[in-house]
Amino acid sequence: MKMDNIFHYPPDLMNLLINTIPRLNKSKKDVFLFFQGAGVPLSLMQTPFEQWKQNKDNINKFEITRQILTKMNESGDKYLRERREVLKRVVEFESFSSCWPDDQLTAKGLVAEIRNLVNVKDSFTRMTNERESEKRDNLARKHAEIEKVRKKKENIEKLKGELFSLFSEKDKQKRGKKLESILNSLFLAYGILIREAFTLTGDDGEGIIEQIDGVIEVDSHLYFVEMKWWDSPIGVPEISQHLLRVYHRAESRAIIISASKFTSPAVSTCKDSLQQKVVVLCTLKEIVLLLEKEGNFLEFLRTKVNAAVIDRKPYLEVLI
Repeated sequence: MKMDNIFHYPPDLMNLLINTIPRLNKSKKDVFLFFQGAGVPLSLMQTPFEQWKQNKDNINKFEITRQILTKMNESGDKYLRERREVLKRVVEFESFSSCWPDDQLTAKGLVAEIRNLVNVKDSFTRMTNERESEKRDNLARKHAEIEKVRKKKENIEKLKGELFSLFSEKDKQKRGKKLESILNSLFLAYGILIREAFTLTGDDGEGIIEQIDGVIEVDSHLYFVEMKWWDSPIGVPEISQHLLRVYHRAESRAIIISASKFTSPAVSTCKDSLQQKVVVLCTLKEIVLLLEKEGNFLEFLRTKVNAAVIDRKPYLEVLI
């Protein structure tokens, strides 16, 4: 007997189940509970349930079972898991003392017949194979997730090494360009959407009028990123230059990352700007410590953004 893609319970198994399930459950309510416990959705039980609710003598346990099993069978692969669970509960049934006394011997014989049938027929084989396939799929997904995490960690370690190597780079221009590239790659590694460095030219042949180190998206907000590697603290002129870019763009915010710290007037300027734009100041030292302790870059940025928005602190030093 070969089960096709539509009727997963062949006729002989179907008839056995219709004759067995009512005998394993004393009441009509127990029959509904049996199917509900097997995960059968209420939509498949609605018609016989309404008949029973309207007149409890209008339908018997065998008709309830027949209607539910027929609907499950006609649904193809959609309810394969539920059909498998119903069959599993029947073949594993042991407590025949819960049946009506007159039904106990009959129920035992029917369950034994079903056990024999499903062990030699293709129906049980297919269900067993389906269960194994499900296990393999789950295992494959788990391994894929583990591999994804491993590759992410490996990539971050590589970028961390590249970042640390910049501290020995003597060429300032080369060092600045590499910093942009490494930080942009770190954003990507942590799943932060990014547009890398780009320039804007004037409409009337003025040449390059703006150079943007990068734009990132955090929680649906766009942040224009400026990166500086100076020996001295970043002051008001440098801060103002970037803030001007942000002021001219609706709904935009600013992040300034510096290898050095920020002067007090620069921080004050950013604090004043919070009335109009969200501005976040960050040092390279914070990022280095974050990477050393394998922290979450996205949560790190959220902490700093919340400090700027809620506490009006554009420069909250987060030393994880």
